[in-house]
Amino acid sequence: MNFELSEEQEAVRGLAEQIFAGSVTVERVKEIEASDDVVDRALWGELADAGLLGIALPEEHGGSGLGITEAALVLEQQGRVVAPVPYWATVCCGAVPLAEFGTAAQQAAWLPGVVAGDVILTAALAEAGVNDPLAPQTTATADGAGWRIDGSKPSVPAGHVADRVLVPARTPDGVAVFLVDPAGPGVSRERAVTTDRGVVAHLTFSGAPAELLGDGSLAGERVLAAVVDRALLGCCALQLGVCEAAMAQAAEYTSGRLQFGKPLSAFQGSQIRAADGYIDTEAIRVTMLQAAWEIDTGRDASADVLVAKWWAAEGGQRVVHHVQHLHGGMGADIEYPVHRYFLWGKQIEDTLGGASATLARLGRRLAAEAHA
Repeated sequence: MNFELSEEQEAVRGLAEQIFAGSVTVERVKEIEASDDVVDRALWGELADAGLLGIALPEEHGGSGLGITEAALVLEQQGRVVAPVPYWATVCCGAVPLAEFGTAAQQAAWLPGVVAGDVILTAALAEAGVNDPLAPQTTATADGAGWRIDGSKPSVPAGHVADRVLVPARTPDGVAVFLVDPAGPGVSRERAVTTDRGVVAHLTFSGAPAELLGDGSLAGERVLAAVVDRALLGCCALQLGVCEAAMAQAAEYTSGRLQFGKPLSAFQGSQIRAADGYIDTEAIRVTMLQAAWEIDTGRDASADVLVAKWWAAEGGQRVVHHVQHLHGGMGADIEYPVHRYFLWGKQIEDTLGGASATLARLGRRLAAEAHA
């Protein structure tokens, strides 16, 4: 396929770049990291005013009616400045699946608030001790017209500030995805600080009231697989932005830092590391865009999403390590700006499964397809 962006997509990326680059500074990120929620509410409002929170949501709910590719372009720009806002959690993990699979009433209840910047959504996809988000450990039991959830979910992104959480759970008939109020009865939240200095919530459910996502006409396995695909795709887009900006900083530093009367960029060792980082970054880009295009065109993208996540994990961690090393002693300073990109790269690498776990899941999927 042709990965050249359309004029409309270039406009989306340009707008996102303008907002993130114009509002996010190193000092601002430090200030937000020291706050209780670790969410830049002012920037969140700017994204809402610009229509970027609803870029992939239906027009009837105030969105722009575009696709996951456009949301990924926004996430790429967020990654370039490591901006502390819950765009990935709200849009890719929560709002896009809700727009695709939620009932009309569910969409009307939550999507306009997302577009306006008043609602934060997320999904509890990580599983304690299990490297497969398609195998939920929580259980759901029917309770009259509703459901009740039991179990726990670790490291829920933006779970400490979310208005609703998409929670996968095992049911007597298989699996399903539910909407749960994280501040409601039967739910306890424990805050935790992550590698990238963000905040997540460990959620415990004890008979928590839950609402089935959608009307039950679609198989729960299909819905969960789609939710996971969109979440993983968003991770890849964030990692692309992190790697792009980290490599740019390495290029600037090695071009200005002299050693033996020459810039570090003139030495073959530096050039090889930089070249390897560039190749890995472009591999993340092309595999991410391939998977995004497949999702937007209604194809089964799960295998290609896993390929993109493998590159984001394996290639992404190589890039941030290269950049650290190219900065020499400055790369070891945890207060130096480039260190934050290292932290984000490592956090994204292991989110919803690292390189080995992702490769194992891809292998199982390909083997199942071959048998089928």
